[in-house]
Amino acid sequence: MINLSVNINKVATIRNARGGEIPDVRQVALDCETFGAQGITVHPRPDGRHIRYSDVFDIKPVIKTEFNIEGFPSDEFIDMVIKARPTQVTLVPDAPEALTSSAGWDVESNAARLSEIVETFKDKSIRTSLFLETDLHNIEAAAKTGADRIELYTGPYAEQYISDREAAIKPYIAAAEHAKHLGLGVNAGHDLTLGNLEFFATRMPFLDEVSIGHALICDALYYGLEATIAKYLLCLK
Repeated sequence: MINLSVNINKVATIRNARGGEIPDVRQVALDCETFGAQGITVHPRPDGRHIRYSDVFDIKPVIKTEFNIEGFPSDEFIDMVIKARPTQVTLVPDAPEALTSSAGWDVESNAARLSEIVETFKDKSIRTSLFLETDLHNIEAAAKTGADRIELYTGPYAEQYISDREAAIKPYIAAAEHAKHLGLGVNAGHDLTLGNLEFFATRMPFLDEVSIGHALICDALYYGLEATIAKYLLCLK
């Protein structure tokens, strides 16, 4: 079974648009857990436009599933992760003002810094994942940092899936096989939907986890959160 981690950033975006505490982000995290999700993902950004650092500390004590914190490894972010002690931290190369994650790390150019950060988190027993594209040389560089896993950026897969799904999945299969050979776990995320997830999950070897937020929360507006999570879990069986 491939784990589903629900990214609840968009829930926080709705809350922040109006102010107050509706919808209750912590309660949504608990509901996702109750409805069968095996993980909760959050991606706090410095401007607090969706998930805030305070949300991280509200959510962590109440959920029993895996907790994954994504973000750019600024000093403030590193300090927050160490204090929160999530199951997993996923390091992304986003600039603070980025709208969303749209590229993976160039690991070689950042190898010394990433290795240092990975060691810091592993000393705290926090699983560390690096957000990457499918370049095999880059995956080798990721393994050398000591990271536990990689998260494959699936934006290009989602874009090409519409015209040629076999060509779209091919580099991801190769990347997953290479990562497994190097001792890395494999996660994936970005632009995965009910339309393209089942094919991805069925064809991908060694896939541990997918992180899905935007599409899942949009679907929940129509189907409801419980039914939507059930639909995504069915794609992963």
